[in-house]
Amino acid sequence: MTDAPGAFRLAAWNVEWFDRLFDDAARPDRSAGIGRYGVSKARQLDAVAAVMRRIDADALVIVEAPDVSERRAGGAALEIFAEEAGLRTRRARLGFPNETQQEIALLYDPDRVAPRHAPGESAAAPRFDKVFGMDLDLDLRSDTLLWSKPPLELDLDTPAGALHLIGVHAKSKAAHGATDAQDALRIAILNRRKQLAQCIWLRARVDQRLAEGRSLVVAGDFNDGPGLDRFESLFGRSGVEIVLGSGPTALHDPAAVPPRIGAAAPSTARFWDASAERYMNALLDFAMVSADLIPRARWRILHPFDSPEALADPELQRDLLDASDHFPVVLDLTGADANI
Repeated sequence: MTDAPGAFRLAAWNVEWFDRLFDDAARPDRSAGIGRYGVSKARQLDAVAAVMRRIDADALVIVEAPDVSERRAGGAALEIFAEEAGLRTRRARLGFPNETQQEIALLYDPDRVAPRHAPGESAAAPRFDKVFGMDLDLDLRSDTLLWSKPPLELDLDTPAGALHLIGVHAKSKAAHGATDAQDALRIAILNRRKQLAQCIWLRARVDQRLAEGRSLVVAGDFNDGPGLDRFESLFGRSGVEIVLGSGPTALHDPAAVPPRIGAAAPSTARFWDASAERYMNALLDFAMVSADLIPRARWRILHPFDSPEALADPELQRDLLDASDHFPVVLDLTGADANI
């Protein structure tokens, strides 16, 4: 928690397969099983808790949060975890559940934040748990678009003022299930189309909220970023650039700038590339803010090798590496009158 009057700290973090770390009674599972590759469930739970304590956020958008279904209670799982870990973010708020066992949730400090589920709907942007008709393959026929993980829309009362938050987990472009190189290319292009369509839908909601005069934060895992892959030249823009927009209604995240060739670029995720036998970094996670929040905002990525905080603390560095293949994005906001 920041000490400045009216300060508010929000973080967004994709915790890799968080659901696997809980049993059907919503309790943390410290059995001998494996959570992430090469990391035990007990160790991953400890690492996640340690990182969350270090962030000390007032509210945390969790991507890949525990499942909500007839068998699983994701909100209860998060609250039990928070209590056992000694987190002040001890209450959970979720929106529309999905069928992927990867929910989007807000874990928050009820003494600092009051969230309300506030799904939007307009002619240009249906509610995120509904369907959207869009021509994805340019055959002049409308395709049915669904969010496998509907974005979480919340109105927040915070020490920094009222905010509208949209938590996001956009579609992966990975060609899972491909049988050969040609099939992988086909699936990758189709997934890219779907991911871009989701971002167009999301941008329409952003325009709606800005037209309502909201202070807006859009945070989470976009599975995309400017300059990330070769398909960007085929489709013209990345999904992240679509959501950011341009002009007076543009959103802002300082990391979301297309990198120059050879230039250093920030990253929020680290994956093992088996074919190249090396780790690959990627910028996939963002905390975008509306123009009115830019003067009051400060960003940082808690990366194990790029963050000075982690480099100075080997234990924190190890926790970040063991907890997830993504790293937290932290957004600090000051009060509306802080710069007057």
